[in-house]
Amino acid sequence: MSEKEKSEHSPDYFENPGGPLQKATFAAGCFWGVEAAFRQVKGVVATAVGYTGGHTENPSYEDVCTDRTGHAEAVRIIFDPAVVSYETLLNIFWKIHDPTTENRQGPDVGSQYRSAIFYHSEDQKATAFASKEWLEKSGGSKNPVVTEIVQASGFYLAEDYHQQYFEKKGFLKQIIHSLKK
Repeated sequence: MSEKEKSEHSPDYFENPGGPLQKATFAAGCFWGVEAAFRQVKGVVATAVGYTGGHTENPSYEDVCTDRTGHAEAVRIIFDPAVVSYETLLNIFWKIHDPTTENRQGPDVGSQYRSAIFYHSEDQKATAFASKEWLEKSGGSKNPVVTEIVQASGFYLAEDYHQQYFEKKGFLKQIIHSLKK
């Protein structure tokens, strides 16, 4: 593993990326696909999957799956705002999941699969609420948007085998190939 890969997956890097880089945190169902989608975005420097929004410190995947920790499966994104805006990341977030289903995405059910935006600044908070309001008023959704917008709290990196899961398993290549047909 290179020094860059090590730093990208250390908790310190994902809390304080440094320089002009910013962080964003989204929950939109199973974190594998969410991470894979954001890793394709120009300007996204690094991603990590983990657990956030709950009350248990340092939870494991097994803990989160009990639905008793309060945590959501989430993706922490480090991005360069000179290349991609937070608003663009929000637009992608809305498109890659169903923000109208409470505590589920497709066949995955439980509060760990909820839709949530965890903001890191007052600017992100305002942008997230404006984005949600636009989605609701645009008529793009027949049902009420249930996405939570809450201040980011502790983010606990998921186990290594969850990081870049689709890339490691080759699923991302299969998905992209099937879309090109």
